[in-house]
Amino acid sequence: MSDKKIIAVIGASGAQGGGLVRAICNDPSGGFSARAITRDVESDKAKELARLGAEVVAADVDDEASLRAAFAGAHGAYCVTFFWAHFSPEKEMAEAQNMARAAKAAGVKHVIWSTLEDTRQWVPLSDSRMPTLMGKYKVPHFDAKGEANRFFTDLGVPTTFLLTSFYWENLIHFGMGPQRGPDGTFAITLPMGDKKLPGIAADDIGKCAYGIFKRGGELIGRTLGVAGEHLNGAEMAAALTRALGQEVRYNEVSPEVYRGLGFPGAEDLGNMFQFKRDFEQVFRGARAPDVGRSLNPDLQTFDTWLANNKGRIPLV
Repeated sequence: MSDKKIIAVIGASGAQGGGLVRAICNDPSGGFSARAITRDVESDKAKELARLGAEVVAADVDDEASLRAAFAGAHGAYCVTFFWAHFSPEKEMAEAQNMARAAKAAGVKHVIWSTLEDTRQWVPLSDSRMPTLMGKYKVPHFDAKGEANRFFTDLGVPTTFLLTSFYWENLIHFGMGPQRGPDGTFAITLPMGDKKLPGIAADDIGKCAYGIFKRGGELIGRTLGVAGEHLNGAEMAAALTRALGQEVRYNEVSPEVYRGLGFPGAEDLGNMFQFKRDFEQVFRGARAPDVGRSLNPDLQTFDTWLANNKGRIPLV
């Protein structure tokens, strides 16, 4: 273990971090070891990571001192935030700043910051095409991450900026799966028109991150986007129909309708999908599947992911 480079992984019990920890542990000859950072080392997920061979360490992204201790001696660090736990862009930026400062103080040689576009670069607050939210954001959970990039660059932290895509697991966990309509037919609802949505299996984000750490210094200072496949709503519905053996339609709605659906975060997600629709070339252009496949040769397509996960998609 001592001759391996330690990768400290924030959010190790979550989707992205867990995927990275598993990728490292499943490659014992790869020259890296995983340090899984979590708030609760006694959780079932933490214990499972320990069984895989990860070193499990307690730290909190809201506590910079605990992060410094958790990063000590690490060659690399994977930094990620989870907006949906608190819905606060300011909290997310404070957490990113804590991670950047801790990585700088610990002398980490390579950080991956899981980020997204600051949509205000394309849709300024004065632009009435989509509403301004919380007084100063268009897509809060995007904009905060994009704005937080500067914490890493300003401190000179050696960082690769990783742009992620829509998790296909949202069809399982986030209420975006097929819903039964009044006529009994299932449909997925998206305000994307006929534009294509870059998507990815959450586990593949971790595998791509591992590919970045293996490539090392050549990717420091770079921004890389990963996606398994780009599909429009009709193509996603057709794939779901094939996999589930049950007709699934694409229910195309306007961003205005989506913003008004009333669930927590509906306005944020409505704006997000509108950004992806209206700036499709920008968003898709930053996420060529070939890039992800160069980092992770086993990158899944939507059909592959569905073959492995169709039984987990609730049909309600």
